[in-house]
Amino acid sequence: MDSSLTAEEALEMMSEGDIDTLGLMPWGSNYTFLVKITPKGKQNKRGRPRQDIKEGEEGNVIAEIEEDELLAVYKPRKGETPLWDFPDGTLCLRELAAYMVSSDLGWHIIPPTILRTGDHGVGSVQLFVDNDPNQHFFTFRDDPGAKDDLMKIAIFDLITNNADRKSGHCLRDKTGKVWAIDHGITFNSDYKLRTVIWDFSGEQIPDGLIADLQTLRQSLASSAALGKMLCQLLDDSEMKAFLKRLDGLLKIKAFPSPNRYERSVPWPPV
Repeated sequence: MDSSLTAEEALEMMSEGDIDTLGLMPWGSNYTFLVKITPKGKQNKRGRPRQDIKEGEEGNVIAEIEEDELLAVYKPRKGETPLWDFPDGTLCLRELAAYMVSSDLGWHIIPPTILRTGDHGVGSVQLFVDNDPNQHFFTFRDDPGAKDDLMKIAIFDLITNNADRKSGHCLRDKTGKVWAIDHGITFNSDYKLRTVIWDFSGEQIPDGLIADLQTLRQSLASSAALGKMLCQLLDDSEMKAFLKRLDGLLKIKAFPSPNRYERSVPWPPV
């Protein structure tokens, strides 16, 4: 993610700019494309040259863009692999719901995300995080500089019931900030939590983060825009379960331990 951009600026450009699909991202279980976002009208003035995309070392995607352009990750709804425990065509909606919750908390651990139509139909579009592909949770979990971000991600996964927090879903940008990606299988009404981040088990959640969770709960209890939008992205049972998890965490104010009767870590873990 470009640190010179505010989230609002990125969202505006992602929503209004011209989108051009560059190619498939490697290793995705669903169809995932790297796209270029160009300021509206700019492509029309100079044509729409299609850029080639290639893989660098360790499979990282390389693409050249100009200073006023953005790279983003586009996951079209019709490219989602059907799952028995998640309704078809809802993974992109959950990507947006996850971003909205992160944003409302003020934690900004998920890159700016929107829904829009691209070359393959409607889907989620998320700002690309420029990161070292050799770095992931297992490589920086013991770095004190990553602790605050990882703690927030761990809490976020608890309340959103993330079924797939792999190590590789934690990215570190060039400034050292940790970002969380891939939230298509969150918010299930049944217990699905599978994560590699159990490092904080048994610890008390810091007061400042509890205050953020309380503010989120108050926002959801009112007729605020967040609650209305989430109700459009999730069904009634998922919203009720989300609120129940949030209330439960606010009651215990501590990180739980893995459930001994459930598979608590995703496979593969990276």
